[in-house]
Amino acid sequence: MAWFVLIVAGVLEAVWAVALGKSEGFTRLMPSVVFLIALAASMAGLGYAMRTLPIGTAYAVWVGIGAALTVAFGMVTGDEPASAVRALLIAGLIACVIGLKIAH
Repeated sequence: MAWFVLIVAGVLEAVWAVALGKSEGFTRLMPSVVFLIALAASMAGLGYAMRTLPIGTAYAVWVGIGAALTVAFGMVTGDEPASAVRALLIAGLIACVIGLKIAH
């Protein structure tokens, strides 16, 4: 259960990161509200997962999922440059997250 919650928390990290960027310094209401809700849920999920998973592993997986999804979202929407090299690097990051799960 902790791994499932951690994965959802990692996805929510990407949600709050994107919402933070879209909030334009908290001047836009809806992205700011999404940011706050996703941030709280993401942190709660991370905290829950850290009850049973090693802190370093849980944090690395949480950050890895969030970073990979945030960059991927940026590339898909055109907000960030997309290239084969960047896609391979994101795949490598995801492979490392999977490796941490397997090695646990």
